[in-house]
Amino acid sequence: MLNFTAMTLTIGPELWLAAAGLLGVLLGALMKDAFNGLAFKFGALALFGAAAIAALFYAGGEAFNGLVRTNTFVNFAKIVAFAIGGFALLMSEGFMKRQGTGRYEYALLTIFAALGMGVILSAADLMTLYMGVETLSLSSYVLAAFHRDSARSSEAGLKYFVLGALASGMLLYGASLVYGFTGTTSFAGIADAKLSTGMMFGMVLMISGLAFKISAAPMHVWTPDVYEGAPTPVGAFFSSAPKMASIVVFANVMFQVFGDAMEQWRLIIAIIAGLSMIIGSFGALTQTNIKRLLGYSSIANVGYALVAVAAGQKLGAGPLLVFMTIYAISSLGLFAGVLAMRRPGGMVEGINELGGLMRKRPWLTVALSILVWSVAGLPPFGGFFGKLAVFQAGIEAGLMPLAIILVIASVVSLGYYLRLIKIMWFDEPTERFEAIDGSVTFVVLVSALIAGILFMFFIYQLGWWTDQAALGLGS
Repeated sequence: MLNFTAMTLTIGPELWLAAAGLLGVLLGALMKDAFNGLAFKFGALALFGAAAIAALFYAGGEAFNGLVRTNTFVNFAKIVAFAIGGFALLMSEGFMKRQGTGRYEYALLTIFAALGMGVILSAADLMTLYMGVETLSLSSYVLAAFHRDSARSSEAGLKYFVLGALASGMLLYGASLVYGFTGTTSFAGIADAKLSTGMMFGMVLMISGLAFKISAAPMHVWTPDVYEGAPTPVGAFFSSAPKMASIVVFANVMFQVFGDAMEQWRLIIAIIAGLSMIIGSFGALTQTNIKRLLGYSSIANVGYALVAVAAGQKLGAGPLLVFMTIYAISSLGLFAGVLAMRRPGGMVEGINELGGLMRKRPWLTVALSILVWSVAGLPPFGGFFGKLAVFQAGIEAGLMPLAIILVIASVVSLGYYLRLIKIMWFDEPTERFEAIDGSVTFVVLVSALIAGILFMFFIYQLGWWTDQAALGLGS
């Protein structure tokens, strides 16, 4: 007989999201197009509610005979990911309506994607992990291709699906090898099993599959194309909430499942991190499309986050949460800034089209500049402290070559970040901008305030929270 109390303590947010998603499907079937206007607010409420429930049951628990287990480490990520997902959905409504695709299915797909995020974060078994990965992935494929009359959106969805299916196959094959050589699918059972060559093969395949999900090099090739082709609000969602959840899951698997094999996987993670930082930073230098640039920036920032993973659980878990929290909020704000810039002929996507933004919309320019400086890691903004935490973790773990690559990649990234600043502040104005939705402006300003300004003053408080959250992983 199922213990409902244990279920609620462990996966309360996921139960809430599943119920909200099914209720949304029912309302959509009954109300049809009349539900379109309410669906976005309904979905945002569901995601904010999930974040609140995760905070309420922060300590976590275990349910379903060990198939799901939560702790403060993963619940911290849930709170951030669900809350950011709610803001991403809230600012999507105006754009989707203007494009003629403001249908309730978009909000429901976002809810189910968030459900997948929650399941992978709660997973304590290979079967649960794979079920969550597919729930998130299948929803994401459809979201990427949601503008079905757009060739770019359809292409983005198709590329994401084909490459995602390959990565899912690698993940599943790796999981099957791990199961075959350990005799269990339980995270705890695998951690207690004796290391073997076959298990190491399975681990490497699982790392490859999970690397695709977080868009780490060399499994990154889908990222710029999908970010460019997908509807801009979808790109905002992909770059923030699922990114936060997926990287924390990646770290959780490496720390909890393969913790005893750290000396075997540390070099692999270090190579992936180094490649991601180099490819992401240098790849963004030649971009002229804002969304492609943010895609390459995302790859580089995944590399920075993986430095904390390579540092190990003791040194890297807390800094990883600090860095990813600041990055996820900043990334959402940057994509909101892209949404905020619309001209009579369509959305602004070319970098040179930002010319003279300071003269047209000074508050938006200041907010975007703060976010750009924060993501670039320039002091005294919040992003600097996130990178500093990851850098220190790498140094303390003896990963000096990786720390040097981090510094070099950060310097290279200034080439395209400062180019954005120069164009917005000093270039001649181009065409006028149309009025934007209040929700988009709100997200840009709040993201800049939190990620750029507040964390600058409260970084020690954030560090204390994340260190306490990392204690949930145990010794």
